[in-house]
Amino acid sequence: MKKLDINSELYKIRHSLAHVLAQAVLEIRPDAKLGFGPPIDSGFYYDFDLTEPLSPEDLPKLEKRMRHIIKTGQVFEREELGADEMMKLLSKENQAYKIEQVEDLTAQNETLSLYRNGPFWDLCEGPHVESTRNIPKNCFSLDSLAGAYWKGSEKNNMMQRVYGLAFETGDELKQFKEKRRLAMERDHRKLNSKHHYFSISEEVGKGLPLWLPNGTVIRDELEKLAKETEFLAGYKRVSTPHITREDLFHTSGHLPYYEDSMFPPMEMDGERLFLKPMNCPHHHMIYKAEPRSYRDLPLRLAEYGTCYRYEQSGELAGLLRVRCMTMNDAHIYCTPEQAKAEFIKVMNLHTKYYQLFGLSDFWMRLSLAEQDAGKFVDEPELWQKAEKLVTEAMDEVGIPYEAVRGEAAFYGPKIDFQVTNVIGREETASTNQLDLVMGKRFGLTYIASDNEEHTPIIIHRAPLGTHERFVAFLIEHYGGAFPTWLAPVQVRVIPVAPAFNEYAHNLNDSLYSSFVRSELDDSHDSFSKKIRSAAIAKIPNLLIVGESEQAAQSVTWQRYASKERETLDFAAFTALLQEEILKRRDWRTSD
Repeated sequence: MKKLDINSELYKIRHSLAHVLAQAVLEIRPDAKLGFGPPIDSGFYYDFDLTEPLSPEDLPKLEKRMRHIIKTGQVFEREELGADEMMKLLSKENQAYKIEQVEDLTAQNETLSLYRNGPFWDLCEGPHVESTRNIPKNCFSLDSLAGAYWKGSEKNNMMQRVYGLAFETGDELKQFKEKRRLAMERDHRKLNSKHHYFSISEEVGKGLPLWLPNGTVIRDELEKLAKETEFLAGYKRVSTPHITREDLFHTSGHLPYYEDSMFPPMEMDGERLFLKPMNCPHHHMIYKAEPRSYRDLPLRLAEYGTCYRYEQSGELAGLLRVRCMTMNDAHIYCTPEQAKAEFIKVMNLHTKYYQLFGLSDFWMRLSLAEQDAGKFVDEPELWQKAEKLVTEAMDEVGIPYEAVRGEAAFYGPKIDFQVTNVIGREETASTNQLDLVMGKRFGLTYIASDNEEHTPIIIHRAPLGTHERFVAFLIEHYGGAFPTWLAPVQVRVIPVAPAFNEYAHNLNDSLYSSFVRSELDDSHDSFSKKIRSAAIAKIPNLLIVGESEQAAQSVTWQRYASKERETLDFAAFTALLQEEILKRRDWRTSD
């Protein structure tokens, strides 16, 4: 999510509300010790050390006190004090955590600032609104309680954190709450319990998902989409092993710096082998396997390669953070003259995918190197050329982007595509990287038109990210109601009575033989219960058949979440359905 501007009115509102919250807590818990109270992307929070913890029942009371404080029109006034004077004030108030903050800050600042509003004051840099009357009516609500270690370290005391939501208007607050309610309903782990996409088994291991039949359909369809798209874009498919000698990762520079994120090595025949955490080094070796000429470039190597990374247990979350991931990976080897055009093609490929999935709210994050930082390759001229190339390419594509220093890969600038789905969830969906280093490290060359050896520029790209994260995103984006081409079950045939089971069987067999994922509900349930069952399963297409349909060799077609029904010839239905699948249309959004 884009960082909130510290000078924006929303930042000031949220920051001011954090102070009002602390004042309200001190009114009912006068012995409360204050921690941190910053604005955050959905509102604000404040941490307290309390002898008598707050309960959820206290939140409405606190909110009422906050509204009373706001009505009094307290003015926010800034003061600057020396560290010693600030210490005296805090000692008088017995605020041990604030005293520790001052001790941390005095090494950096000769003077410190505080803000007063009414009887309350707090060590703070600001900014705030001028008066509590500048806080819009009904723009906030207290949200929840949580535990939080002081300074985020488990070695320190556990404090109680009070979260609040805040926006510039009451309508925005309502909209946020509705989106969050929808997000909770659409959480991919919750939907998984109903629709059975994947399983994580303790016997197999944490972060190692088992793909069930429904989830495997989605995986396979995404891979098929990528294979077809990349074939038309001139990519060559390759396949690489899951295990590799450690020397390869020394060449790439991932060892020893990345070893904490890799699974422990296996010792065999006097050498160490690692499960691969990424596909890049293997693709470089494929490039190196044959002599290359400038006439061979650009060479685009693509793979759906499974990689393994040892994520910390506490960071694992369904499919969003896993230890085994399949990456929609490719590497493009090109000449300097080709690099900009190739980079633009890759960004357009990202856009094409997102539009297919109905994702229109996305932007790019351009991560650049920081000057004089030891974590980046020390070739300033090369960085300057690379950053110029990437920036020009992004400007030409015209997708909104934000540039940040210090977050590039160690070998070159990178672009992350930030995508927001229909419930407001933002994810880093995919990435592009311009590689300045690996060509030299791996000794990759091509013979140019001058008959001399040159090192290719390398573009890393993964427009669908990892299967795991992207599938989780799509589950939540669609709420489990996938378009026909992506749905685990595309059609369910429902006879209105047992007398029409044979006709229904014949229709189902015909669809299945045409590679449509069709199933038949010939259970003893009532017709209305069959319809409800299909709705719960979020089947995109229902075919209802009875006496008139059997006589006319037709079907009655009902879409998911629609009450409309259309009767048409079965052959006509089949043709329409196959065209929808072939062109990967979503009937809900297609013209």
